[in-house]
Amino acid sequence: MSSLSKEAETFTALVLEIFQVNGLLLQAGDQLSAPVGLTSARWQVLGVIDHGPATVAAVARTMGLARQSVQQTADALASDGFVEYVENPHHQRAKLVSLTAAGRRALRKVEAAHASWAARLGGSIAPGLLAAAVEGIREARMRLEADLAVTEEGAHGA
Repeated sequence: MSSLSKEAETFTALVLEIFQVNGLLLQAGDQLSAPVGLTSARWQVLGVIDHGPATVAAVARTMGLARQSVQQTADALASDGFVEYVENPHHQRAKLVSLTAAGRRALRKVEAAHASWAARLGGSIAPGLLAAAVEGIREARMRLEADLAVTEEGAHGA
C-alpha cells in the first residue's frame, strides 16, 4: 500500500512521463540533427549561442546542465568547425563560444527539419489538450524552481 497522497501519486506520474518524454525527445532530436553532423546536445548549445556569443558557464546555466558537460560539447563543436572561441571583453580567461558560418547553416537546417516535425506531431494532438499540457508542465516547472531556490537558500544559510 502506497503512503503517497493522491496528489503525490499524480505528481510522481507526471515526473515519470516527463522522464520518458525527455528520452524520446533526445532520440528525435538526434534523428533531426544527424543529417548535418549534430546531436541533440550539440543542437541545444548552438541554439543558445544563436542569440549571441556566450561563455560555457552561461550556456550551462541557460540549459540547466553542468558546466563540464557543456564544455565537452562546445569543444567537440569547435573541433568540427561549428563554433569558435573568441575573446571575452568582460573576462580574460572565460572565452566566449560563438557560432561559425558552418554552425549557423547547420542550425538553420535542423530548425527547418524541426519545424515540419513539430507541425506534424503538434497537429496530431487536440489543441486544448496540448495547451493544457504546456500549462501544467510550466506550472510544475515554476513550482520546482521555487522549491529548489528555497532548498538551496536553506542549505547555504545553515
